[in-house]
Amino acid sequence: MNELLCQYYKCPEQYVSFALKGPLSEGDGYFKFGKEILYGRIYGGGTAGSPTDSLRNVVSEACIGDRIVHLPFDAADVLNGLRHEVYSSFSNGSHPSSSLLGRAYSLIRPALPITFRKYLQKMRLSDWHDLTFPTWPVDQTVDNTLEDLLLLSLKAHRLQRIPFIWFWPDGASSCAIVTHDVETSAGRDFCASLMDIDDSFGVKASFQIVPERRYKVTALFLDAIRRRGFEINVQDLNHDGRLFRDQEEFQARVTKINAYGRQFGAAGFRSAILYRRQQWFDALQFSYDMSVPNVAHLDPQRGGCCTVMPYFVGNIVELPVTMTQDYSVFHILDERSIDLWKQQSELVLAKHGLMHFIVHPDYILDKAERTTYEDLLTYLTQLRTEKNVWLPLPGEAASWWRERSQMSLVEVNGTWEVEGKGKERARVAYAGERNGELVFSFESSEE
Repeated sequence: MNELLCQYYKCPEQYVSFALKGPLSEGDGYFKFGKEILYGRIYGGGTAGSPTDSLRNVVSEACIGDRIVHLPFDAADVLNGLRHEVYSSFSNGSHPSSSLLGRAYSLIRPALPITFRKYLQKMRLSDWHDLTFPTWPVDQTVDNTLEDLLLLSLKAHRLQRIPFIWFWPDGASSCAIVTHDVETSAGRDFCASLMDIDDSFGVKASFQIVPERRYKVTALFLDAIRRRGFEINVQDLNHDGRLFRDQEEFQARVTKINAYGRQFGAAGFRSAILYRRQQWFDALQFSYDMSVPNVAHLDPQRGGCCTVMPYFVGNIVELPVTMTQDYSVFHILDERSIDLWKQQSELVLAKHGLMHFIVHPDYILDKAERTTYEDLLTYLTQLRTEKNVWLPLPGEAASWWRERSQMSLVEVNGTWEVEGKGKERARVAYAGERNGELVFSFESSEE
């Protein structure tokens, strides 16, 4: 439990001391810890089978003794479980692409007119308003719970503030990345124009390329993207929605996917349709992945990782998709504005997290959608200037998170300093309490 909090905040181990209050129930289920709905096992049992049930709130059962916080649940198991979506029926059970309906749709999808496909998708996702967990439009359950736990650590150790390594380089308030999934030949042919648009706002993005079947991928096309300072990643194998249908098929396909990663010089991966089984990610030979949504109410595979921060799935850095995809905004919600993206961005900014946008070149070919995207870029450049938001390439964000994970804080003559690769861009921050909430500062600390 202690390692989870230390890794998230990169704070000194001596300030984090958690232990289990007692033996845990055998079965997993939903419960509450303060305002947050969690999923896992708890001391004394009493979890529920649905987040909409009457939930036992165990926050008052956390107790402090001898500078140790005794919890009625294993925070590492519970919060890592949320990140890895163990609460989802798709996690270890049947995958949406394995159902009879899913198989049939995959077969006939290429022959369906796009207007009819949109109609079917709207019908399939029509219950999204009724979903209560994860929380729409951004779920911060993991981040909020870790804040609550750090507050308990402050209280247990009788400290005013705890030092930690700030989340982003150079003291940036948050991070925002733009990613472009290229799905059709029309989208591929628009990539040069899209790079012109991005460059006009001083924003660099990544292009996720489907290696097989969808369109021809030439070395000239890939080199044109690289030469302009954009990034290339692998998107699935052929975008037919079958990658995670069963493990045998996945293993056969992932061998080809890894080979394409080496051929493209790609450090990152994204699956088609944001389909995923995180327990299989160890077969992917990539530095980072971008296949897990924060909250997936508008995606065919429901669930979500419930955090606005990157995290590790084995040795892979996961950059969660925290913003609603452009397709869902345009064609499921029928919006042509950035209002939802701004609302989500404000929520992520409040937690100093990652704003991760997916904008397909295929879906901004028309003027209305392209104008909306340009409005988004205008907004992001304002955040960069006014809110000190970092706008790197996805690979740069993943590399930073990997470097930060290996850094440590050391005390030298009463002053905290960062050690490790990349330390010149790291900042020492302090977490304290104000009116019962966790607050951050960069000032030096008197402890």
